Amino acid sequence: MMRLLTGASSDDSFHFEPLSFTTFGSTVIVEGCDHNRSISWVQAWTVTDGIITQVREYFNTSLTVTRLGNSTRSPPSDYKSSSPSSSASSSTAVHCPSVWESSLSNRLGKSVPGLVLAL
Repeated sequence: MMRLLTGASSDDSFHFEPLSFTTFGSTVIVEGCDHNRSISWVQAWTVTDGIITQVREYFNTSLTVTRLGNSTRSPPSDYKSSSPSSSASSSTAVHCPSVWESSLSNRLGKSVPGLVLAL
């Protein structure tokens, strides 16, 4: 795909037709497929000042995008501290909500590996 996108290859048999675009800040997620070849693809572009500065590309992979962040949660009321130095008033947990999931790999009717992209 890189050779096709950069013009290093004149092979135009792969149909690069984006079917959806989604943005998360400076990251753009683009999804598409080539039904003739049963290939689905997802690209994650990093855009800086209107210029694509990074491209991550995934073929025949189910991609889930999550957003990383910390969440402060109160422990259950029956929480017992196992050590005298630990705090029983609060704990910090990593919260990773899913914000986007690819769908085209399922339409091709085949099982593909899954990958999580954390923003």
